[in-house]
Amino acid sequence: MKTFKNADAPARPVDARSFVGPATTKLLASADEGETVHIYRVEFESGGRTNWHTHSGPQWLLILDGRVRVQRWGEPAVDVGAGDAVVFAPGEKHWHGAVPGGPGSHLAVNVNVETEWLEPVTDQDYSS
Repeated sequence: MKTFKNADAPARPVDARSFVGPATTKLLASADEGETVHIYRVEFESGGRTNWHTHSGPQWLLILDGRVRVQRWGEPAVDVGAGDAVVFAPGEKHWHGAVPGGPGSHLAVNVNVETEWLEPVTDQDYSS
């Protein structure tokens, strides 16, 4: 058994090369026994969002607080709230962030994932 304490994981500002707007992230847990799993807590303020990106493995989002907007390339954005979950398949181009006008936070569970960061989400895409 391995225990991961929230207090031991410092929150850090997100990388401006892969996010737009205000947000913080913290790596809560990481393990390499069998499959590589990383769990991040991401907190977005209004306007905060990731760039478009893909993952080499599945990514699960578990919505903790507020409202989070998610979008898969070529489809309309969807708003989800606390208690909801979203999964992106490997290779699926997508983004996620707070809904306009409010904050949102989620746990991102990445299984055997390498992330390819792409272009920023435009204000028009974010607001639609």
